[in-house]
Amino acid sequence: MLSFIAVVPALKHRKIFGETIRSRRKVLDMSQEKLAEKAELHHNYIGEIERGEKAASIDTIVKIAKALRVRVGDLFSDV
Repeated sequence: MLSFIAVVPALKHRKIFGETIRSRRKVLDMSQEKLAEKAELHHNYIGEIERGEKAASIDTIVKIAKALRVRVGDLFSDV
């Protein structure tokens, strides 16, 4: 039971992080495909990150931040 309790907050953080990426992407009027292309990632992976289904590595976070033209810290302001 304790492992379930420990996992839930992590999933919430992923969801918030993903929503931040989606929001910033939409402000730029950018599709998931275009963001994926600019970040050199697969568009399905971008979708999984935005939905909070996947945890992104620091390397991936840096790629996404550069593609969105924001600082890495800006993607975590609401987490």
